[in-house]
Amino acid sequence: MAETVIDVTGLSKSFGRRTVVNSVNISVRRGEIFGFLGPNGSGKTTFIRMLCGLLKPDSGSGTCLGFDILSESERIKPKVGYMAQRFSLYEDLTVRENLDFMARIFQLKEPRRSVEELIERMALGPYIGHVAGALSGGWKQRLALGACILHAPQLLLLDEPTAGVDPGARRDFWDMVHEFSAQGVTSLISTHSMDEAERCHRLAYIAYGDLLAKGSAEEITASRGLTTWRATGGDLNALARALQGQDGLDQVAAFGNALHVSGRDPKLLNRALEPYARQHHWELVDTSLEESFIDLMRSSGKENL
Repeated sequence: MAETVIDVTGLSKSFGRRTVVNSVNISVRRGEIFGFLGPNGSGKTTFIRMLCGLLKPDSGSGTCLGFDILSESERIKPKVGYMAQRFSLYEDLTVRENLDFMARIFQLKEPRRSVEELIERMALGPYIGHVAGALSGGWKQRLALGACILHAPQLLLLDEPTAGVDPGARRDFWDMVHEFSAQGVTSLISTHSMDEAERCHRLAYIAYGDLLAKGSAEEITASRGLTTWRATGGDLNALARALQGQDGLDQVAAFGNALHVSGRDPKLLNRALEPYARQHHWELVDTSLEESFIDLMRSSGKENL
């Protein structure tokens, strides 16, 4: 059985009267890419900061990398690479100057060698003399990730790491994270992107402080028990209006040039769709992760918060 890297129970944090993280239980294994998914403002960043000792929980307990998160946070920090949501390096320093500075902060035994190896590993060579603030979003992200792994951490805590970068840079980022995983590095990655969530080994879905679901994407989708039909052709806007509110239908949503219609009771769902069978082309499809999470939000009563 894989070693447990993060194991927390009942972790909670409030600011004033607002509960930001409400009794969350999470366990993450060594080498796992664990996605922490939820809408903006749901408590993902607060949870990550509590794990690495930047915030003290109000209640709860647990370990991170074998150390108590309450009493041994200073022993956790050197073994963690933390990448903030916003670019946090010095924009008026060059790429090399930023990495040299971080090497000194981490007190590496061979700082020059470590920086050179990282520059090669992250393909930063053509940009080492560029001022960080002038880099594109994708190269800023690559530099930030490089600084994050410079001291060879065992755990990466990455907070919305691909926000504002192009699809190519996003794919490169995920390729690197999976490479780290193969080397035994664990990653906890917060995101609100469904396609990124599907790249993780397991997920936790948090909505406004509460943990609503956890498991693999397939397990979470299966747990909702939804059957989904895909309709194409005809006037889909008119079809959507006609179907809204009918018995047996839990969701009606447009997906590009198609309409997805989902429900828990296949018989009721088929009965509702039968009058429109000849007006459109219908295909039974897998329920998406996005549809599963929308269903989670609705059933939890948090959809309109």
